[in-house]
Amino acid sequence: MSNQANTHSAHALSQGAPVRRRATSTVEPDENATLTCDVLIIGSGMGGSTFAHALVAKGLDVLIVERGDFLPRETENWSTEAVFGQGRYRNAEPWLDRHNQPFSPGVFYYVGGNTKFYGAMLPRFREVDFAAVQHAEGIAPAWPISYAELEPFYCQAEALYKVHGNAGQDPTDPWRSQPYPWPGLQHDAALLPLEAAMKRAGLSPFVMPAAVDYGTDRACVLCATCDGYPCLLDAKGDAEVSALRPALQGGARLLVGTKVDTLHTSSDGTRVTEAHATKNGKPVRIVAQRIALACGAVNSAALLLRSRNAHHPNGLGNRSDQLGRNYMVHNSTFMLAVDPRRRNPVKFQKTLAINDWYSAGAGNSFPLGNVQMLGKIREPMISPMRPWLPKIVSRYITGHSVDLYLTSEDIPTRDNRIEYDAERDAIKVHWTPNNLGAHQRLVEHTTALMKQAGYPLVLTERMGIATNSHQCGTAVMGHDPASSVVDAHCKMHDLDNVWIVDSSSFPSSAAVNPALTIAANALRVAAHFH
Repeated sequence: MSNQANTHSAHALSQGAPVRRRATSTVEPDENATLTCDVLIIGSGMGGSTFAHALVAKGLDVLIVERGDFLPRETENWSTEAVFGQGRYRNAEPWLDRHNQPFSPGVFYYVGGNTKFYGAMLPRFREVDFAAVQHAEGIAPAWPISYAELEPFYCQAEALYKVHGNAGQDPTDPWRSQPYPWPGLQHDAALLPLEAAMKRAGLSPFVMPAAVDYGTDRACVLCATCDGYPCLLDAKGDAEVSALRPALQGGARLLVGTKVDTLHTSSDGTRVTEAHATKNGKPVRIVAQRIALACGAVNSAALLLRSRNAHHPNGLGNRSDQLGRNYMVHNSTFMLAVDPRRRNPVKFQKTLAINDWYSAGAGNSFPLGNVQMLGKIREPMISPMRPWLPKIVSRYITGHSVDLYLTSEDIPTRDNRIEYDAERDAIKVHWTPNNLGAHQRLVEHTTALMKQAGYPLVLTERMGIATNSHQCGTAVMGHDPASSVVDAHCKMHDLDNVWIVDSSSFPSSAAVNPALTIAANALRVAAHFH
């Protein structure tokens, strides 16, 4: 579709004209409220949709079950007030913290999962991230697989999601066997002075790898409403657009609006034989030969804990007592660097990043993390954080700021964990941030950099328990069944026919977005799936 066609499409929506949704292979239960399949995939986000895409090529009868529905395609997709001010698309139930206080988690139940709203930046984990890494407050454990084992699948995932990138700019870049499938984006002209200032400071700024359908006669227009928004033009490389739609065209089936409540095992407890779900308030039974969980690290663990039975009294597959434990969610800070003297006219801001402090080096004894641009922050985004601030002030600040996202790795611990509270029928998150000293150093380094670059006012806001889009670690992979939940191919140790293909299996979280690693790992698991 050309950019002109995109303009016509957006105009039609603004006039209230219907825009046809693409045909999909959605299904309904039969007259007995039952569905059968070879492989049941629970969840249609990055892991589930990518896994389905790979399995369809093997000729398997694949059923994907998504608790949400299709995200509406409407002009509000691009409205800052609708998306952030009104929370129009927030549809997750409240979760509880360790003190039983409810909070609204940053997850979305739609076809495509959280990727409908992500910033579409898809970096690889660094090669060192797969080894044991000493941090200021502990050790991030090694993975049972190496970067080299995952690397071919990174290449496949980058091709599937149309990743645009430039190899060799980032000093921490891991080696790669193939070039990026598309050349990297160009920085918006408004970012060039900041890039130059970073270089003068001796740093190595680079263009982040982006999953957008950009190029001559391609859909992406590099708009200001990408990071945190659904894409009105289907030009973002999200899981639905890039992986699920081709999987459905290849014969997979999709059941929407259906929450899987429990998994039920055979009489000896060695296999899951069926899933019991709810659709429109009515029970649904799904019989499958094999099951893949891809609900996200919190919901996958909660489903297994909720499905406990006599053979698995602590939750399905939890002989190790590691299920739900080792929950990780990055230490992260929003930073607004403000120059009151000049407006920031940037349109597509999320391209510039630095990794100079990612690993230990001359200026930092321990790894600090990643610094990258956010999509442009607008007033409705910060009003919930600073409700006492007059909106006219918020508008002035955001109109004169560049906006950054700082991410540091957290360390997995057994006490940071997910529980299912049966009495309250609620997910409970026990989370105490750690490695905060390193994160504070990253904030200090970046603050000094931005002031040196000509931004005298630097505002920061550290994200809390509700900012959990990078969640991982609740069903860790490993060779030893006594200390892990799944094996190196992500099959559960204690169950013969259950795999986990989201970020639950990650032994560590690195300090960059896990989405591409989720996709690459799902492709790796599928390659060994027979």
